[in-house]
Amino acid sequence: MKYYLISGEASGDLHGSNLMKALKTLDSEAEFRFWGGDLMKEVGGTCVKHYKELAFMGFVEVIMNLRTILRNIEFAKKDIEEYKPDAVILIDYPGFNLRVAKFIKQLGIKVYYYISPQIWAWKTGRVHQIKKVVDRMFVILPFEKDFYRKYEMEVDFVGHPLLDALETREFLSKDNFLQKYQLDNRPIIALLPGSRNQEIKVKLPIMLSVMSDFPDYQFVIAGAPSQTIDYYKRFMHQYSVKVINNDTYNLLNNSVAALVTSGTATLETALLNIPEVVCYRGSRISYEIGKRLVKHISYISLVNLIMDKEVVKELIQQELTHQNLRTELQKILTEPYRSQVVEDYRKLREKLGGEGASMRTAKHIVDDLRAKDFR
Repeated sequence: MKYYLISGEASGDLHGSNLMKALKTLDSEAEFRFWGGDLMKEVGGTCVKHYKELAFMGFVEVIMNLRTILRNIEFAKKDIEEYKPDAVILIDYPGFNLRVAKFIKQLGIKVYYYISPQIWAWKTGRVHQIKKVVDRMFVILPFEKDFYRKYEMEVDFVGHPLLDALETREFLSKDNFLQKYQLDNRPIIALLPGSRNQEIKVKLPIMLSVMSDFPDYQFVIAGAPSQTIDYYKRFMHQYSVKVINNDTYNLLNNSVAALVTSGTATLETALLNIPEVVCYRGSRISYEIGKRLVKHISYISLVNLIMDKEVVKELIQQELTHQNLRTELQKILTEPYRSQVVEDYRKLREKLGGEGASMRTAKHIVDDLRAKDFR
């Protein structure tokens, strides 16, 4: 069968690639055409556009690039119509994908949505649009099934694909890791300040400010794939800190604690059993707009949202200060607080359903398409 996939971010490339591998296992004649990245390219098929051409984030950036985004949407519609796939699989990226989904539905092509948009947090009204244009939704957070049920839409909870990604990952031993990056034997505290210039510029200096309070530890920055090592040089010189590019999982796996900007990285850190402090500070305008749009959400980190309690400390906006960060970092380095966080992480993995999200999703799709063909 012919599959057309659209992912617009690095995380979508990762989860899309694992889903494609699972589809190939179940469907030996699977053909792929996709919008994604290098990981999806490795699986095979035709890459139409790389996600680096699509990743516009933040209110201002989206508005400035609106013409490009609209052109890409029209191009996607035309390309899908010409390819005539058996199914289109949309991976997160809702602003783009939901606009394309309406057109695909009109063509009579099956529309599957893998990784629901976070409409439970904001833009709740999108659920009515999803009901009209998506044939089957696969959700990865346990509470999302109940959310959709409130709107009389049944969805499939398949587990979280990050568990698959981590399960198949081969990690460097501690000795090899230290040797590869020329690090000393002090315990490592990982710094994950985000990927965009603005968020790094704001949050990284605050993270680095606590270095002098913990001389028995070495602080290492996780470089974002979207940034070159040159971008970090001013921080490296000013704070005498090292940067590791494109190897965040190995960095986290060999760390004792982490300071992490909000987002998927908070969940990745937790699933690697690394106690963390979540750091968020955006522009006042973006924060105030976001605060008014987000509904009924008590936390910003996925870890706390899934567990429905404060497992990891969140320092948001004006709370993200040198003093508060020092205090919270000291807590996660000290017993018994540290062990409690790790125990909560164990319960988190249980709630996420264990490994196998990619294969469960692929099986639903293939079985559904074959049943359709049989009829």
